[in-house]
Amino acid sequence: MIVRVQSKNGTKRISALPTDTLQSFLEKVIQEFGLSPTESFSLFLSPGHRDELTSTHLEQTLKSIPLNHGDMLYLLERSSTLVPVSSEPGVGDTVAGMGDTVAEDNIDTILRRKDGKIHRQRDPQLCHHGALGKCLNCVPLEPWDKKFLDSRDPPIKHLSFHCYLRKLTSGVDRGKFVNLEDLSCKIKPGCQEHPPWPAGICTKCQPSAITLARQTYRHVDNVMFEDRKIVERFLEGWRKSGAQRIGYLYGDYEEYADVPLGIKAVVAAIYEPPQVSTKYAVELLEDPQEESVRDLAALLGLRKVGWIFTDLEHEAKGTVAYKRSIHTHLLSAEECIMAAEFQNTHPSPCRVAKSGFFGSKFVTVCVSGNESKQVDLSGYQVSNQCMALVRDDCLVPTLDAPELGYIRESTSEQYVPDVFYKMKGEYGSEVTKLARPLPLEYLLVDLTTTTPLQPKPFLVGGKEPLFPIENRAGIGLQIQDFSSLSSYLHNQQTSNFLCYMSDFHLLLYLYTDTELGLRFKSHLPALCHAIRQQDRALAEQWRRQECWATVEQLLLASEPSPNTVDGASRFPPPPPSAVSPAGGSGGSWACKHCTLLNPPHLAECDACHLPRT
Repeated sequence: MIVRVQSKNGTKRISALPTDTLQSFLEKVIQEFGLSPTESFSLFLSPGHRDELTSTHLEQTLKSIPLNHGDMLYLLERSSTLVPVSSEPGVGDTVAGMGDTVAEDNIDTILRRKDGKIHRQRDPQLCHHGALGKCLNCVPLEPWDKKFLDSRDPPIKHLSFHCYLRKLTSGVDRGKFVNLEDLSCKIKPGCQEHPPWPAGICTKCQPSAITLARQTYRHVDNVMFEDRKIVERFLEGWRKSGAQRIGYLYGDYEEYADVPLGIKAVVAAIYEPPQVSTKYAVELLEDPQEESVRDLAALLGLRKVGWIFTDLEHEAKGTVAYKRSIHTHLLSAEECIMAAEFQNTHPSPCRVAKSGFFGSKFVTVCVSGNESKQVDLSGYQVSNQCMALVRDDCLVPTLDAPELGYIRESTSEQYVPDVFYKMKGEYGSEVTKLARPLPLEYLLVDLTTTTPLQPKPFLVGGKEPLFPIENRAGIGLQIQDFSSLSSYLHNQQTSNFLCYMSDFHLLLYLYTDTELGLRFKSHLPALCHAIRQQDRALAEQWRRQECWATVEQLLLASEPSPNTVDGASRFPPPPPSAVSPAGGSGGSWACKHCTLLNPPHLAECDACHLPRT
């Protein structure tokens, strides 16, 4: 007999005998629909998912259920159903997703628990109720209220991500059928109905065509540098060499009060990775210190939140060229692809997404000339659609038009779905065009960049000249070594040890030290804790440790001039445990500066290279 099985992917006819058990019939269903053995599904006798065949029917024959020739069964794949997830009270966050199994960012937890409504004061002219009453003129507004967002100065063009989530879950169904899932441009693997691409493809495994749309929300609303000196220090590399530079932004995410339920990336330091810099291009190299930078940033309570690059060209009288605008391009195709690669590498945890991640909070900052031909910062992110196109290797740059990208064509190795975008035609009507080429403004989301009026950075650094920045030897600037450390520390005041040690680049030099051999990596966590807490007493306590006392003795020995400031020694004497008495056994001699025991034939110390006498 023939039994028909209907699913969302169509209807199949399955041959069976009346004496077959339901267990053997289910195996035929799995094979016919291409389901995996671990995939959960159910069969129903009646439409509307009623009269389910349960595990108690497995040993029964089809005739005893009863099932006859030509009967219809209804299949429901459990993996495609949406199960509401409980949420914090008042948030309305009931979208199907990973729920409490996702370790979301702290800022997401804080905003999820907030009310989010825009509260208004009672209008004395329009409100005629009591002090505890509310009317249409003073009732709180939803955070996505368009009139409120347009009334801001400047108007808010994009919803914050948490505001976007509230809007999705605000209806009668409380977001029960909302599905946050990243776009896929690849063929679904495992289809058993045809040979693999390019020999065959079907509607079940073929990715859908994509119509690009400007993203209405953004995961980060603002990029704030704790102090403008952070950017100025980064720009020194370009000002002194003329070569373009790239840096990674280290900081954290905080609440942004200027946008309802907004998020801002607060930048405390810029790390410059190894790179080959020229006047018109930059090539990033493999970074052997990447793990050390991440560990040091974690000790300081920081994380990588974005990247920054320069596109500057000198002009006469202290101005720079104005090259980027809405009439030329804001980001080039190569920069969009690189931003998407970074965002794919740093996905944003999301408890309401099916995979546990959705989008990214990683930001892009471009330093270029503005209309006044002055140096200006512009913040961007690329859309989730752009992230998917780059992740699946569908988007490539054009040869001679930086404002345009290009969608690959399908080949025997890769199937690429059709990508379209809509624009106004010659007569004002909406026209759909194939994205070959593609205007990049469909992929961009712009952010504001700011610095506080009263900066209070915790990585303040000492007085100028500051400690050199890493990886600048390739552009002819000062390198990080003991000589630069000595010059920096000799220029600082001993009365504020915490201040001049609060320098990310100095701490990184000590953390990755191979020149002094004092194993600062195991000692720096205590100093980083003192810097995070801004505790001078803890910093002074760390200063008296043996490792730093040894450094100060080396500095005393290498000082070119008498080591006095107003008649007093610049560096205090180290504790007795820091220096061993000269001499040794077996003809060896101990360096009076760093205490290393040296072989008798050496005339200078093997560690600090200072003379024996």
